[in-house]
Amino acid sequence: MGRITTHVLDTAHGKPGQGIAVQLYQVKDGQRLALRSVLTNADGRCDQPLLEGDSMSAGIYELDFDIGSYFTKLGVKLPEPNFLGVVTLRFGVSDAAQHYHVPLVATPWSYSTYRGS
Repeated sequence: MGRITTHVLDTAHGKPGQGIAVQLYQVKDGQRLALRSVLTNADGRCDQPLLEGDSMSAGIYELDFDIGSYFTKLGVKLPEPNFLGVVTLRFGVSDAAQHYHVPLVATPWSYSTYRGS
């Protein structure tokens, strides 16, 4: 069964990104359709897949991660406005029967992603 999952790693502090707001969208005809909104748990993960089964289809998706608010809540001294606020990752799902794990590895100054398992 296909699904989309994510997690956040705070590499500036060497720990999971707990309490980060994550929103999942599907992009159709240039419009973002909101599908799910969650907060990451103590392990930096979502308690359930963001999307799975018959709800999932091939297409373009976006994940928004509010890392700016996360680092501000931690008390990190940042300029105003933050260098990174909401990080948006756009990715394609070509086979809705597969697992797409799309993590975010972040600091207040940088981020990266990959297709995980």
